[in-house]
Amino acid sequence: MLSKKVYEVLNEQINHELESEYVYLQLAAWSAAHNLAGFASWMAHQAGEEREHAMKIHNFLIDNDHEVVLTGIPAPKLNIKSPVDIFKASLKHEQKISKNIHDCYAVALAEKCYKSQVMLHWFIEEQVEEEANAKSILDKLEVLKDSPSSVYWIDKELKKRGGEGH
Repeated sequence: MLSKKVYEVLNEQINHELESEYVYLQLAAWSAAHNLAGFASWMAHQAGEEREHAMKIHNFLIDNDHEVVLTGIPAPKLNIKSPVDIFKASLKHEQKISKNIHDCYAVALAEKCYKSQVMLHWFIEEQVEEEANAKSILDKLEVLKDSPSSVYWIDKELKKRGGEGH
């Protein structure tokens, strides 16, 4: 069993990860509605990864004899007007999730919950990659200034992600 504090922050993190799935599904929907199939595909793939992250913590709690309690997930509040906005939103959201993961780790450390710390190390490393991916694409989009040919090229590149995972 985990301490009450560790259990609570990890259970809450499941909901944050599912909220991430919603954010990426909304970004995928905006992209698809604006004929950006590559952006939509990349975001849909990302949504799937976020669900996998939620399930990783879900299963960890179950394996440690805790019941998972899901709460409501708020609708994403995004103001997307361009492909640049998509990746600004993605990066901002990943930074928020990184903070949440760090907060979970701080509780696990304070509670001396070593098995939670080990599990959370994976998430800490994953968040470095998540932020780097979003920032790399955002940097390209900002340099290229949303020119139609540049967006077309990036859209084609993003579509290549396909079934790849981390």
